[in-house]
Amino acid sequence: MPAPARLRFVVQKHHARTLHYDFRLERDGVYVSWAVPKGVPESTGVRRLAVQVPDHPISWGSFEGTIPEGQYGAGTVEIWDEGTYEPLRWDDDVIDFVLHGRRVVGAYSLVRFARKGPRDWLLFRRKDAPGTAEEESG
Repeated sequence: MPAPARLRFVVQKHHARTLHYDFRLERDGVYVSWAVPKGVPESTGVRRLAVQVPDHPISWGSFEGTIPEGQYGAGTVEIWDEGTYEPLRWDDDVIDFVLHGRRVVGAYSLVRFARKGPRDWLLFRRKDAPGTAEEESG
């Protein structure tokens, strides 16, 4: 039996109207995407707003460059991190996963923040999953 395909993630630093980070998880042939104004938290105890945006084609994950003025997302884009991830849970309100990137490694969750808005989620690093620094040092 062949090994399951590795799912990809990418974080793109996006200088558009305001600086933010585009966080993308591969699923069903597209990148499910969120705009994270303050970036992916690299330590536990930090929760970041992540606003879900339209899915993007997989080809978008390798894009670095300038999106011309007048087009959706106009500004400069650079890859801040990329790698693979393992989905642990994916339902309508909670997504749990483990990232294996160059900069970001560890267990994370996205939890729908419904009282804020229908597209709003909270992104945070989990300390309860195997392999996190907190568990290894404990």
